Amino acid sequence: MRAPLRHLRAHITTSVENSLRELRTDRIDLLLIHRPDALMDADEVAATFERLRRDGKVLHFGASNFTVQQFELLHSRIALETNQVECSPLQMGAIHDGTFDQAQRLRARPMIWSPLAGGRLFNEDSPAAHRVRWVMGEIGARLGVSTTTLAIAWLLRLPSRPIPVVGSRRLSATDEAVAALKLTLNPDDWYRIWSASTGHEVP
Repeated sequence: MRAPLRHLRAHITTSVENSLRELRTDRIDLLLIHRPDALMDADEVAATFERLRRDGKVLHFGASNFTVQQFELLHSRIALETNQVECSPLQMGAIHDGTFDQAQRLRARPMIWSPLAGGRLFNEDSPAAHRVRWVMGEIGARLGVSTTTLAIAWLLRLPSRPIPVVGSRRLSATDEAVAALKLTLNPDDWYRIWSASTGHEVP
């Protein structure tokens, strides 16, 4: 009956060892357990994390794509630093499902993957994308910033203080993302983008 737990413990440990070897380092600052597993035993994962920390191989731990309940469960066994989730002006599930509320309550800043909706923000042919592009284009022109800068600033305005992960290979995209640190959207502009995505005004 304990075979799945031994498998999970071995899988996490092996993944860490492989990462240390490939990165040519002796320590990982932050390890995320990627996507929840229906067979995840929170006690076993926590014990494995503690062992990795005790051995000096990992300093901090987090999760990726966990639901509010899944994050709460594992966090009750070992302190988690972050939940890395998808969010963008075209993907706002984490805003509505309690993920960011939980992050704010626990003071565990979330990480954001695909903050530009995997490029869909620029080229998707859907009513929502067209609405968002039009509104962001108008706001960006008024503020003198690019759509990339505006999208990152939109995320940074969230009170859970998320950390967007920019994966573009273009150096200019990195510069545009950094520029968002100097831009604070006012509530009216923030909600205009929100309304463009949802297709209705703020209730």
